Amino acid sequence: MTVNMTKGQAISLQKNDGSGLTTVRMGLGWQAAPRRGLFGSRTREIDLDASAVLFADKQPVDVVFFRHLVSDDGSVRHTGDNLVGGVGQGGDDEAILVDLARVPVHIDQIVFTVNSFTGQTFQEVQNAFCRLVDETNGQELARYTLAGGGQYTAQIMAKVHRTGSGWTLTALGTPTNGRTFQDLMPAILPHL
Repeated sequence: MTVNMTKGQAISLQKNDGSGLTTVRMGLGWQAAPRRGLFGSRTREIDLDASAVLFADKQPVDVVFFRHLVSDDGSVRHTGDNLVGGVGQGGDDEAILVDLARVPVHIDQIVFTVNSFTGQTFQEVQNAFCRLVDETNGQELARYTLAGGGQYTAQIMAKVHRTGSGWTLTALGTPTNGRTFQDLMPAILPHL
């Protein structure tokens, strides 16, 4: 059963039997918003990029994105860059897999971001979402849908963080500006 999350909402990543999830997929999807023109509606391709920044005690120690597809320890993996969006028609356009059991113990948070490398704003995007899927069985666990457009070029989507002996997912949904994950670091830090 999928939990439709709201900004700031957190859910435990424990299974009903009390065991923790082992591998999850943070999927990102989007479509270009139609623009009205002289000759009717048309769309243009939108290139958004998903990233995962790994933190240890509020310090970034690794990042996974389209130019570094696998974390140094191998626990986090990006499935590849999608340059246009909307290909999945409701499915994931980009995805980041996290093997929670393999994440080194010193990593306490993984923050997921999305940014427009080409500088297009979210006013040009529609139906954008992130979702967490149990990769072992394909079940969607949680979905966070971005509301409305805006004059920003990036979004701090969500984070998974250690709580006790398990993990928790928190929907962040913070709009910001930046072309790369490095540009987003000042906006990420208050969420740690």
